[in-house]
Amino acid sequence: MIQTTQHLMDCGFRVIYGYTQSDEISLLFHPQEDGFGRKMRKYLSILAGEASAFFTRAFGDMGCFDARLSLLPTADLVVDYFRWRNEDAHRNALNAHCYWLLRKEGLSANEATQRLVGITTSEKNQLLFQRSLNFDQLPLWQKRGVGLYHGNREKHGMNPKTGKTTTTTRRCLEVNMHLPMKEEYSRFVRQLIELETTSTRSGS
Repeated sequence: MIQTTQHLMDCGFRVIYGYTQSDEISLLFHPQEDGFGRKMRKYLSILAGEASAFFTRAFGDMGCFDARLSLLPTADLVVDYFRWRNEDAHRNALNAHCYWLLRKEGLSANEATQRLVGITTSEKNQLLFQRSLNFDQLPLWQKRGVGLYHGNREKHGMNPKTGKTTTTTRRCLEVNMHLPMKEEYSRFVRQLIELETTSTRSGS
């Protein structure tokens, strides 16, 4: 899923932020992205096709993605959207670990599902803890998803003509598997938006 997100962020669209959790990918387009005349049907068909093709080839088995596009006119709504998906990742991870532990104990798919209906988050944590799994100690990416965004890295080399050491700054795609949560995550997403829009206004 991380590789598929990387591919979507490098297949011709201007994407500020990519986020993946569970079986979904969310992309934040640059406000000035104007490919294909901003026709929604083109975005949806191309992204679904690119994701399905790349995932299938990378995973070695059939993968089929659909796509939808949300028009969010303010930065606050964009932050709210990614905050929602970040918190959903936590719920998905907790439910999935509970479900599959119950399945390993011999419960059927329906029995495991019904066992989890109506119980609280703390009760799910306790269910895992009683089976020697501390949810708080799981890798952060399992509970919060993975974020991808562009950053700058310095690369050191040598000028073949002068023999002098040179340092260049190159734009690269960062993969963050230790995302924050709640208000800290909201600030993180907002900073990405502000950084991209500021660099665009300055002409860099």
